[in-house]
Order: sequence, then C-alpha cells, then structure tokens
Amino acid sequence: MSTDHGLAPGDGLDVAGVRAAYPALRDGVAYLDGAAGTQTPEAVIEAIAGAYRAGIGNVGGAFPASDRAGALVDGCRAAVADLVGGRPEGVVLGANTTTLIHRFAGVLGAAWGPGDEIVLSRLDHDANVRPWVRAAERAGAVVRWAEVDPVSGELPAGQYDALLGARTRLVAVTAASNILGTRPDVAAITAKAHAVGALTYVDGVHATPHGPVDAAALGADFYATSAYKWSGPHLGAVVADPALLETLRPDKLACSPDGVPERFETGTLPFADLAGVTAAVDHLASLGGPRGGGPRRERLLASMAAVETYEQGLFATLLDGLRALPGVTLYGDPAHRTATAYFRVAGHTPSAVAGHLARRGVNVWSGHNYAWELTGSLGLRDTGGAVRAGLVHYNDASDVGRLLAGVAELAA
Repeated sequence: MSTDHGLAPGDGLDVAGVRAAYPALRDGVAYLDGAAGTQTPEAVIEAIAGAYRAGIGNVGGAFPASDRAGALVDGCRAAVADLVGGRPEGVVLGANTTTLIHRFAGVLGAAWGPGDEIVLSRLDHDANVRPWVRAAERAGAVVRWAEVDPVSGELPAGQYDALLGARTRLVAVTAASNILGTRPDVAAITAKAHAVGALTYVDGVHATPHGPVDAAALGADFYATSAYKWSGPHLGAVVADPALLETLRPDKLACSPDGVPERFETGTLPFADLAGVTAAVDHLASLGGPRGGGPRRERLLASMAAVETYEQGLFATLLDGLRALPGVTLYGDPAHRTATAYFRVAGHTPSAVAGHLARRGVNVWSGHNYAWELTGSLGLRDTGGAVRAGLVHYNDASDVGRLLAGVAELAA
C-alpha cells in the first residue's frame, strides 16, 4: 500500500488517506494513546516482513544476506539523521531510549568526580532523570533541579542562570513533556549550558512525532528519539556529532566494533526492525507538502510542519471540549505544547475514567506515565496521577468527539 499522501503546498494533511494506511485503525477504536506508542502503517509492516522474506545474515559476512543487513543498518541511520537533522555517522541505535540513556549515563558519568554538577528538570520523563541521578551518585556529583511552574506547566529558562556554574558537566532536558505537552525553550537552556562548558542531553521522544526537529538548532549535543512514537517499530536512537562520540569510550566487548557509532551498540541490531524505521521515516516524509521528489530532509520538514498545524487545530477542539465539561480539571497551560492533554474528572479516579473510555472504544492512559518528578510537583503522583489523551497525525475529529462524549457521561 502506498503511503504517498503528500499534497500540494498549503493543502495540509490528507487525514482520510493517512488513516487508510494504518490497518489497526480499521477496528473502529479511537487510538488516543499515541503518547505511549503509535500504531504502524502498512508500509512499515511490509518493510519488516520484506526484510525477513529476503533473508538476513549478520553484518560483516561475505554473502548477500550479510550485505542486505549492512544496507538496512546504513539506511536506518540515514533515515533517523534526516528526521532530526543529524549525520548518519552520529546515529546510535538501541533497544529503546531508556536503555540508551543508561548507556550514555554510564559513559559520561565515568568522567565525573566529587563536586561536579549536573542539572536535571522536574518536567522530564524519568528515563531522562533516574539514569543521570544514579550516575551522579556513583561519581559523588551534585544534582541540581530546574523546577516547573505547577499552574502553567512551564519550565522557565531563566532559572538556569542560577543553576549553572563552572562545575556543571551536563544539562538534561526534555524537548516536550510527555504528559503536559510543554515545549520548553530548549535552545535558550542549551545555550546557557554551553556557555559554562557543559554538555546537553535532550530527550526528544515526545517532541519528535509532533513537528519538525532540528537537533542542532536546539543545541542538543545528544538528541534521543524512539521510533515507536512516530509509527515505527520499538527501537531507540541517540543522535550526536560523530566527533563528540569519538571522544567517548564506553565499556564494550574486546572483539566488538570500535568505530563510531558502533562502539556504543551492544549486541546485534534487529535488522528487520531497522527496515521498519526507515519505512516509518519515509511515511512521515510523505504526509504533507509537495508531492514527489526532493531531498527527504526537506520533505520531512514540510510534512512535519503540516502535522503540527493539523494536530494543533484538532487539539484546540479537544481542549475547548474538556474545559466546557463540569468537574473536569486540566493540568498545565503552557504557551507552546504538543497535542497532549492531562486531566481529571471529579468523583472518579483516573484509572476508572480510562476504563470507562476503553469500554466505549477510546484508548487513553492514566497514572504518572513515568513523569515521576512532574506528577510529584503537581501533587498527583500518590493519588493516581491523571488521564492522558494525546493526538497524533492519524487521529481525527471523530476520535476527539468520542472522547468528549465518554468524559461527558462521567462529568454529567
């Protein structure tokens, strides 16, 4: 099935065509759980199956199946680099971003010592918090915290002036909150970090599916993303300048590759899944903007801009609908955000709301959603968190309408 749903500039997203590319959507369920993982288009499914059908060997062999595996690796690195604005030689692949963050926390933390400092944020998913905290504990380094405004859900960049200093070694920050959608001023934060000589690790897992990404413009020395959040298989990637990766020496097997980026990758990569990652990037590149040719990076920027415009329009309907319902409390009102709502319904636990919606064919999540520090700051962590509903490019007005109808049954 073709995934070329690109339209003429200005025409936006062909949502009906996009939805037709996703077999799972034929079950009639409103998949508003994309913040935890998206559904997969036919092209990705076929790419993975096709790789297996063709036959795959491990890399480095003197036979065609090995050559095919090598081509899949190269193609995946190039695709991820195009998606976030990096270089293929700087794309490190792994089972998921949590695993990769632990990997880099071990590598970077090995160079820290007592009195060194790292700066983390309460806005982040715990995957971009706990590995760094543990690495700091092992090194005797100090952890400093950037705080979230509990009303707006903003992460003010100005506070970093007082948090950074000559001993700051790392600043880790998210490009978007996975529960509030908050998009902090990452470029301002990383500029302050670089001014004191610190490295920056930007968690782009929640941000990448919702708009164009330029990791260099964000000032990310390391940029993390997960393919299953943007219609690909379960695979993570960290993108960095190859020259920076060359300076780092991770623990590895004596006989495993020593070049960059391979030295950071433990074990054999899932070659067929890499084909799916490339297909997912190609799918995203086809979603909007000019039809046909042009560099994939340019097509991605146009497509993801169309995605962002579409999602924000649909999200406005979702927010307005929730605000109009009695007993519904929405958390966070940041100026810049992804299409992600976090809310409670008076008289009902978040898990009960999620269960009620599931029985009506609407998929949402409830709880802390791994935003451990943030739900603590909001005073929600120990009382069940809240309900999370998130939009991606294949959601439509009927999905939003079903959510609002289901919540209205409880709020009445």
